[in-house]
Amino acid sequence: MSDSVDRLYLEERRLVRRYGPVKSVLLNSLFIFVIFYASWWIFQDPRGLMRMYTPYVGYMWCRWLLVVMIWVAYLFDFWPFKKEWLYKANPIKKGIIFTIIVFFTFFVFLKVFFEFIMGELAISYFSPRRLAELGITDFYALEYAAQAILMFAAIASWIGPSWVVASENSPWERLKQPVKGFSVFVLTFLMSFIVYFVFFHSQMGILFDPWQKYTSITPPWWHNFADTVHGNFNIAWIMCCTVMVWVYETIWERYPFNLIRTDWTRRAAAFIGIIAMAFCIAFFFYYLQELIWGEHIRGDRRLYAPDWRWLHVGEIAIFWLVPVLFLKFYCNNGVNQFSKPVNILLRTMITIVAAVILYYVYYQISHFLLGTQKGFSHPQQFPMIPMIWFINVMLINYWFMDGWPGWKLDGKREEEKEHLDDFGNKNALLGMLIGVIIGAIIYFIVVFLAPTVGNVLTIFK
Repeated sequence: MSDSVDRLYLEERRLVRRYGPVKSVLLNSLFIFVIFYASWWIFQDPRGLMRMYTPYVGYMWCRWLLVVMIWVAYLFDFWPFKKEWLYKANPIKKGIIFTIIVFFTFFVFLKVFFEFIMGELAISYFSPRRLAELGITDFYALEYAAQAILMFAAIASWIGPSWVVASENSPWERLKQPVKGFSVFVLTFLMSFIVYFVFFHSQMGILFDPWQKYTSITPPWWHNFADTVHGNFNIAWIMCCTVMVWVYETIWERYPFNLIRTDWTRRAAAFIGIIAMAFCIAFFFYYLQELIWGEHIRGDRRLYAPDWRWLHVGEIAIFWLVPVLFLKFYCNNGVNQFSKPVNILLRTMITIVAAVILYYVYYQISHFLLGTQKGFSHPQQFPMIPMIWFINVMLINYWFMDGWPGWKLDGKREEEKEHLDDFGNKNALLGMLIGVIIGAIIYFIVVFLAPTVGNVLTIFK
């Protein structure tokens, strides 16, 4: 990005540890686990106070809180708050203020935009009140509306940060806030609308009897290829897009696309490259399930159903995102002493191993601790909800509270003038060739070992 472009507050600030590495990590881990569990009990837990884990109502809230946090920190760069205030304010005070803003913003957005403008004036399924009036039970009216609204959030949580990270806010990167933020917001919101109607509207059209063939494509256009009419097929690759944006931004440090020196080529390659990698990961995760549990059966339910397996692709991806963000936020990416490609390779391997452990532990204990149902594919088992809720807590701590209590703000960070090769360099081309060979070897090793490892890790027979 050009030197004349304002850096985000999150890029500009310098955080330092208050204590030793181990103590800082343990302090922050304890803090976010306490906040996570207390807030989970208050808002989400089926045995708790508000019991929003219906599951779609709780799912909608945690996805939209994530989107609004991205708007606050990445699109609007904390506008209308001035950076001078951000550097001086107490981290706990900032955490409370921005958390209230995030909750309030989504509440207003939910009631005004989705339930009134969309639900009362345009499309009935966005309004639980209108669905109930049409004869659907109150529970399903609320669940159907929440499902539609959260699907919009799934898209927005990919496209919004992707335009900032991959496209570098182009063509508005030199504008000031709030013009820059509103410009990116309007564009990404419009793109999310188009993607929603192409990839999810048909899913809503088949929820009702008879299928709404005059207002949506029924059966959905993807049903022959995906072996299901369910929109989970699109949830799979879109969730992988969301995860890849943050992998690219954090532990990959925007590598390798930052090697491209021409602005528009770099931005286009990064935006499209994230989607391409997400597709590869999505289909690979689906293939792994076929290797471990056997071939899917169209029309079957739960573990063998294609719609659940596509959903589980997104769930597997989100298990990876948790250690990715933890490694970036609280361990300064962990591995920094080698060349950038080696650092990135080692970080990626570390986070994949951590994700497998998290996956195994989650299915062992979640029904005790979180009040979810036991099993992989139960309709009440949605690991994306607690995982995203946990990520939201980490973002509040790291983005809004500057990593308190283990970390503290220490002024501005010097801009790093990092020397990077480009793709025309002989060594870079050799590195790409070696990377392709190593990637192919890893792929065949994983495919060979997947059935055995899967059987070892399968908790519920």
